[in-house]
Amino acid sequence: MIRLGLGTRVRAGLGLVCLAVSVGLFGGYASAQSLRGSRGALDLQTAQAVSHDFTYLGEPGQVHRFVAAGYLVPVDSNRDYRLKDVSFPVARPEVRLFIARLASQYRRACGERLVVTSLTRPLSHQPRNASDRSVHPTGMALDLRRPAGRCRRWLERTLLSLESRGVLEATAERHPPHYHVAVFPEQYAFYVGRLTGLGSSGSPISLRSYTVRRGDTLWQIARRYDISLRALRQVNKLSSTRIRPGQRLTLP
Repeated sequence: MIRLGLGTRVRAGLGLVCLAVSVGLFGGYASAQSLRGSRGALDLQTAQAVSHDFTYLGEPGQVHRFVAAGYLVPVDSNRDYRLKDVSFPVARPEVRLFIARLASQYRRACGERLVVTSLTRPLSHQPRNASDRSVHPTGMALDLRRPAGRCRRWLERTLLSLESRGVLEATAERHPPHYHVAVFPEQYAFYVGRLTGLGSSGSPISLRSYTVRRGDTLWQIARRYDISLRALRQVNKLSSTRIRPGQRLTLP
């Protein structure tokens, strides 16, 4: 049993725990590169929620408290996208960033606004046909209305491209027709940071350097500078946690 906060728990077998540890910042898993969905896709989404230490929110009061604490942020319609029947228009900051970037590109490519049909949903407001392993209660997921024609092809190609980079997992659902997208916040923020030099809040990413000393471990360095181990490995393109004295590391 793994406790995710506020008394909510999920079951995770040894395989899931290993998956959470082994999923790298950009990849680290085999993707089937389709939008059909699978048990493996659900495993991956759940593993990401566990590795990010996200809470599965149980009821609306918890959602409001997470907004007040800054863990969730408001998502408002704009000229590039609109919300349709969204009960709780809030999400993780990286999810809002994802929507803004995707919608801007979608509008330029298709000449219409992207439609978001769901964001954070507490367990008390999950629809009857929702999977009991849905990550919507964590605030890291959203649903997009499925467009037609060339817009549909553009959107599917884009989602598959981002999925191949290990920053999200997307599934085409049938009832009703939509795309379920689970955004992996830390991975997506670093992906955008590498493209733009900005973090999820829009502020510039500050980079420092550190020279490894004898006796240092990567875990100690990450803890000392308040950086996640995954982030430190990704920025420095490290395939393992091995480091050597004299090695220069970039610290985000």
